[in-house]
Amino acid sequence: MDEPKPFSLIRPTVDTPYHIDFDWWKEHDNNWHVFLISCLCAEHQASFQNQSEGALIDWVDPVTAEIRQVDGIQTTLINHCVKEPGFLTANTAMIDAIFRVFLSNGNHPMSPLELSDKIGKSADTILKTISGLQVYKGIRPAR
Repeated sequence: MDEPKPFSLIRPTVDTPYHIDFDWWKEHDNNWHVFLISCLCAEHQASFQNQSEGALIDWVDPVTAEIRQVDGIQTTLINHCVKEPGFLTANTAMIDAIFRVFLSNGNHPMSPLELSDKIGKSADTILKTISGLQVYKGIRPAR
């Protein structure tokens, strides 16, 4: 069993990198699966609608040709649906926009300053929102 991640007393700044901690999110939010399905494009929503939570698919690494079992919904979102028109718009709510930016960049850590450039909100507003006691959609500081 994995050790719980320690609570950090270091105050995040606009330069602190964040990411989606999928393991934390799955452990703390029973609706994670429903939300991920809602982010899929229409074509994939239909194909994953009856899929069980955490269903794995075979994925071929394009660089190494290694075959791995990965979460089907996450992989489909990151490799296909994020590229569809309308995935991220100016009208997308801030937390959803941040979440979708992480999906669209392969969940590579980004700071509030970098996120600000992508979603058009101030870095301070982003920091205040994602650094509070409430964790939204698994968005947490990257370690």
